[in-house]
Amino acid sequence: MPSNWKRSPSDLHKAYIANTEAFYKVAGRGLSNELDAFMANCACALWKNSAAVTQDHVDAINELYSKNAVMPQWLLWHLTEKVCEAGNFMPPLFFWNLADDDVKKGTDHSRVFIRMITNILLSLAAVNDEVTFAEAQFITTCCDKMEAICDAAGVKKSKRALNANDFVTSSEDSFTDKNPVSASGKTVGKESDSKAPAAQEAKPDFDELMEQLESLVGLDDIKKDVKSLVNLMRVRRLRSQAELPVAPMSLHLVFMGNPGTGKTSIARILSGLYAAIGVLSKGQMIEVDRSGLVAGYVGQTALKTTEVINSALGGVLFIDEAYALAGGTENDFGQEAIDTLLKAMEDRRDDLVVIVAGYNGPMDKFITSNPGLESRFNKYFYFEDYNGEQLKRIFDLQCEKNGYELDDEAQQYATELFNDLYESRGENFGNGRDVRNIFEKMVVEQANRLSEMESPSKEDLTTVIKEDLNI
Repeated sequence: MPSNWKRSPSDLHKAYIANTEAFYKVAGRGLSNELDAFMANCACALWKNSAAVTQDHVDAINELYSKNAVMPQWLLWHLTEKVCEAGNFMPPLFFWNLADDDVKKGTDHSRVFIRMITNILLSLAAVNDEVTFAEAQFITTCCDKMEAICDAAGVKKSKRALNANDFVTSSEDSFTDKNPVSASGKTVGKESDSKAPAAQEAKPDFDELMEQLESLVGLDDIKKDVKSLVNLMRVRRLRSQAELPVAPMSLHLVFMGNPGTGKTSIARILSGLYAAIGVLSKGQMIEVDRSGLVAGYVGQTALKTTEVINSALGGVLFIDEAYALAGGTENDFGQEAIDTLLKAMEDRRDDLVVIVAGYNGPMDKFITSNPGLESRFNKYFYFEDYNGEQLKRIFDLQCEKNGYELDDEAQQYATELFNDLYESRGENFGNGRDVRNIFEKMVVEQANRLSEMESPSKEDLTTVIKEDLNI
């Protein structure tokens, strides 16, 4: 049944601008970047419950940008990847601050924000002309979490958001239910016997994960560290099963290095490997940064951090740029998050691994600044920058995965490009992220070139020439 929330991309953008402009009038335009990023993340998490992810979804997410902001350039493969990786909904930091400000001023802007988000999410759910029950449940969960924050803060009551369940038009299974992904990152089939009892979550496959580890470009030292750690854990379990003494050991890790060096990928593989050998019960990885742990006022940070920890039990909690939790003012609540983490790392050490990650210098200061952190994090992985050859290999893999082939001149130019990129790198070198940005710009440049052809052939569609890399 078609949904009356269906909007064309241009109408969706108009609605987004109308809603966000109203919000900025009370909250300030300085939040535009945060709000746009938050809405993109919400869209990905919402569409995890959609029946499919299509070009309509790409067209929709590319319309989620505030007035005077740059239009996003999402591609279908990138969106699908992000939808599969999307985690549970967490209210953004600015919402907690907004609720706190409402209490001080006697306003209800945070509750107005909930109504705005609900309307936008309903339009996003209906981009394929259907609103699934799972999508409606997601929207309801978002509203309930934000309403709970308002109630706890004491924000005055006002009109409630629309009930998303009233607009369900489809009972079709969600995209991720149809295409479940194992901890190794591979799509697995659904259980075909509808009368079978609820299947237990399959354990990650050890051999598949080891193959995935070996397939990563570079990272030779990191691969050795991972294998040694897994071997150690296996022997510890064997000793325990043989009723031999097992010395206490912290499993928590510090990943140090520039962005784009594979830290997240290694954390995800390691989480799966630990589950495969029985060290962890599930093997999922929950990724957060400071904004996912710290709230805007006293008492709420511990609740927010605890919720994240609970979602990571049985797997790995990966905290990117963890040093941002420390070093704030005396009114900063980062220390409350650290204290909550330290307690959980001790109390839940048998089924929770915490990995903190970030730049070398700040991470070193972060760990040594707190005796509790220093005692729990005693294993360090150092991620080196990719060299030019490795950057080119990562780029080639992206091209191969997405059906692009460089001609001879483009190959030579790309080799020089990535060598120059490595040689001229600065302190904040993006590594794999820079490669991804170059790839995405190449795709756009090739599309612009092909749009001038009347009827491009299949070879035209797959071939990349030097001019496509002049970015």
